[in-house]
Amino acid sequence: MEFPILLVVIIALALIFDYINGFHDAANSIATIVSTKVLTPFQAVLWAALWNFAAFFIAAYIIGEFKIGNTIAKTVNENFITLEVIFSGLVAAIAWNLLTWWFGIPSSSSHTLIGGFLGAALMHAFMMDYHDVAAAQPALGTWETVKEAFSQVTRQSVVKFDKVIPIFLFIFMAPIIGMIISIIITLIIVHLYKKSNPHKADQSFKRLQLASSALFSLGHGLNDAQKVMGIIGAALIYYHVEMLQDPVYLNIPAAERFDFFAEHYLWVPLVSFLAIGLGTMSGGWKIIKTMGTKITKVTSLEGVSAETAGAITLFITDHFGIPVSTTHTITGSIIGVGLTKRVSAVRWGITVSLLWAWVLTIPISAIVAGITYLLVTFFS
Repeated sequence: MEFPILLVVIIALALIFDYINGFHDAANSIATIVSTKVLTPFQAVLWAALWNFAAFFIAAYIIGEFKIGNTIAKTVNENFITLEVIFSGLVAAIAWNLLTWWFGIPSSSSHTLIGGFLGAALMHAFMMDYHDVAAAQPALGTWETVKEAFSQVTRQSVVKFDKVIPIFLFIFMAPIIGMIISIIITLIIVHLYKKSNPHKADQSFKRLQLASSALFSLGHGLNDAQKVMGIIGAALIYYHVEMLQDPVYLNIPAAERFDFFAEHYLWVPLVSFLAIGLGTMSGGWKIIKTMGTKITKVTSLEGVSAETAGAITLFITDHFGIPVSTTHTITGSIIGVGLTKRVSAVRWGITVSLLWAWVLTIPISAIVAGITYLLVTFFS
């Protein structure tokens, strides 16, 4: 089967984004294990990459489904998905990811991708309505046509809010859950080990960090690789339904098409998990410094607590099919271990800067994607 050139470009761009996501988010998995000197940076990225890729086998053969990928593919009403929409969203996501990586800002690759997808779809719907209004009411001025088109967009359910609202809520919920769990784990560990020899206890926690960082990397792979898989899935489903008019896909209820795609295009999740693992191996040293030392100084005990709390949070959200930011999750967990010492142990200036980056990620990605869509349609 020969794919259209734009579809091939989309798949390639999605995997490039996945790779960038890996080195952009490498800090999430290895910052604490590097800052506590359990592993060297090179050893740590290899360790994290291994578990990123291992997550594919967990999702495919143990869990048996890709819930987060399914959610991502359905954040936009299928009537407003085109290859141009998906392409524009990916370009915006890659641009924002590279910009935040360059400045060492731990923003969310996940929300960048979602924001880009939503922004491009909304611009697509707006432009269709603008042309319809202009054709139906040629006497209207430009501004009146824009207002009428915008009014129509708000009534068209372009965005599937049942999928998107939980994603927005978990921008804040994921770090809070991670923070609470890390506080609880830290307090339990401190209580259990309060009479232990400090040196022996520290050595034990350094060994345990290998396990906790592996768990978090597993959760990172489960969560983030599926998002790219969801975008590729949306493109391939559009190709089969709208371009090929494939009777196999047309006869499947829309709600079940993603599961069918995942079963018949198993190479898509395989390469998605592989790409994020390769990206993690490339590392992201600027962000590692922010995550590992600037938010709060982390000991091996606290590293175990933060990574375990982050992993538990990611496993919970994966179970419910809610895409979350691994960056937000581990940041909340690291803040939690800082709070068990004292409130001033957390460098709140850095934390507030991170919060602004999180809040702005989706709207900025959406705006860039909308502009990109206009340029793509203008030149095509």
